[in-house]
Amino acid sequence: MLTRDIKYLKGVGEARAKLLASELDIHTLADLLHYFPTRHVDRSRFYRIRDFSGTEMPYIQLRGQFINFSKEGEGRKQRLTATFTDGERLCQVTWFAKIQTIAAMYRPGVEYVLFGKPAYKYNAWQFVHPEVEAFDPARPPQGLRGIYGLTETLRKRGVTSRLIQSLVGNLLASIPKGAIAESLPAEILTERRLMPLDEALRNMHFPESVQALQRASERLKFEELFYLELHILEYARRRNTQLHGHILARVGPLFNKFYSEVVPFPLTGAQKRVLRELRADMRTGRQMNRLLQGDVGSGKTLVAFMTMLLAVDNGLQAALMAPTEILATQHAESLAKWAEPLGIRVELLTGSTRTARRRDIAEGLLDGSIHILVGTHALIEDSVQFRNLGVAVIDEQHRFGVAQRAKLWSKAEVAPHVLVMTATPIPRTLAMTVYGDLDVSVIDELPPGRKPIQTWLRFDDNRNEVYRHLNNELRQGRQAYIVYPLIQESEKSDMKSAEEGFERIKGLFPGVEVALVHGKMKPAAKDLQMQRFASGEARILVATTVIEVGVNVPNASVMIIENAERFGLSQLHQLRGRVGRGADLSYCILMSKHQLGADTRKRLGIMTETTDGFLISEADMKLRGPGDMEGTQQSGIAFNLKLANLARDGQIISVARADAIRILDGKLLLMPASIDVINRELRTRFAKEIDWGRIS
Repeated sequence: MLTRDIKYLKGVGEARAKLLASELDIHTLADLLHYFPTRHVDRSRFYRIRDFSGTEMPYIQLRGQFINFSKEGEGRKQRLTATFTDGERLCQVTWFAKIQTIAAMYRPGVEYVLFGKPAYKYNAWQFVHPEVEAFDPARPPQGLRGIYGLTETLRKRGVTSRLIQSLVGNLLASIPKGAIAESLPAEILTERRLMPLDEALRNMHFPESVQALQRASERLKFEELFYLELHILEYARRRNTQLHGHILARVGPLFNKFYSEVVPFPLTGAQKRVLRELRADMRTGRQMNRLLQGDVGSGKTLVAFMTMLLAVDNGLQAALMAPTEILATQHAESLAKWAEPLGIRVELLTGSTRTARRRDIAEGLLDGSIHILVGTHALIEDSVQFRNLGVAVIDEQHRFGVAQRAKLWSKAEVAPHVLVMTATPIPRTLAMTVYGDLDVSVIDELPPGRKPIQTWLRFDDNRNEVYRHLNNELRQGRQAYIVYPLIQESEKSDMKSAEEGFERIKGLFPGVEVALVHGKMKPAAKDLQMQRFASGEARILVATTVIEVGVNVPNASVMIIENAERFGLSQLHQLRGRVGRGADLSYCILMSKHQLGADTRKRLGIMTETTDGFLISEADMKLRGPGDMEGTQQSGIAFNLKLANLARDGQIISVARADAIRILDGKLLLMPASIDVINRELRTRFAKEIDWGRIS
């Protein structure tokens, strides 16, 4: 029954069904049943206007009467306003849509119940498009009530949270209690003492109590995470058994010579540990598929180069793909410098590479004279063919989609070993879920001699002090970044803009070359400005967040971030990592306005207290949730979670993952009916993805 089209449900119809499909992706009765409230409010309590505090309140209900109504504005800008009283104080109510209908529906002097979210604006408490119903003293209090997320289009078309709840009510009333088919194995339901699906769905929409709502939520979160973990782990096991890789058993003369004679600084214990992990993978005969995490400056590129040397020592080629031309160029320069004493050939291929040079590179790849190729997306063009690609390294992998990475694999008959690198630290709960198909290595030490970056929080009235400090660094021959959140000034925002800042900085520092870079510039113009800064011609680089990844200027010692309150922690940490790359003491100065919310102040405080990227990523995830973590949708495994939160539900993730492992290992014996349930759910949930296989 639940697979039926939503248009057949009482209260929907053809037009409303199209609206629900386009706005909320609700097509079937099952989709509606799994469209859960974003929060629940207690409808048993009536507030008084005198109880309102702050500038914004949660959803509440108010009992009283309208005093008057008036229409204001003309045409599309027309609105209906009303004054409402609870018998003691007044508030304003405004409607922007269906004005004629509403004006005819409500009358002064009649007792109504207002339900909505009041905000304090223009010296009065305001409700915008609240739910309004006549007060019925004989009607019992409603108790907990779900609030459903709505789009602006739905609101304008008259679809309210109450209407969604009414439609769900119609649906549940048509289904006998206990009739909704179970979606978890009976063995797990019993062992984990989970609420049955039928009961959980009813309590999510119409909770019997706070306790029942909590149990329902936990059961449905477990289900989401259990199938996600099962899906990822099954995929990882299949690719481990099906994708064979080159056996790199030999540690040859190139690796040994580099390690003993060329390596620019002693390897840290973490780098040595990671190299052992990589070598162990590449000796097994299966394709290595490993994620290398390491903070900015931890020496990931050196580890990647030594991994590539293992390939070359075993008669194979290696490739390194970077997301930007400037980053690819910098990698090529570093690798070529390390490779020169070893007598191996490193080449660079980007979109700017001329045709004649491309021909030379194509020949060198096919005859094997090119040992390592560094490049951008140009590496995955069909015309680029290797003689025997053994190792593929992908830097800042969240900038590349899965299909792009897979094209690198297709360059060889035997799948190359894959090492993906990121300087965006990923919390453990997120890494084991999002990158569950990858083995994870972590470089958690910085090379000796690196000075920790000094991070300061400063406000607009400290600006002269900040500029004096910047001028002092410039006089000592150093360089600086100034990062803005916007390109052009906006009348709707008080954020500083990059273009306005560029002009101001040029005026404040006459005689100092200043470059400007932002995302709307053409790639060639952007690269030219980046190169001016990298070469030292420009001493200050004014930029938006395009410089977050891919600029290595050891001489830069100052990073000023304007409107720092508008950035997430992980983004601030990435920007801070652009300095501190040389021997000089470096500074990251967070510029902000004085009026900050508690969460924002806490976020900026964390930045000034620690430079540990993993601590910062954990804090960021708890404050903002996993949706803001870069790259989480690029891993190849979709995880459109409706209820579970990867930041807050770590304990449920651990239990769900443990149960998935027990099933795959055959340590939790299931009845045939339970196996059928699991396979049905996997087919339904991941139908749009590659068929990774089934449980048997």
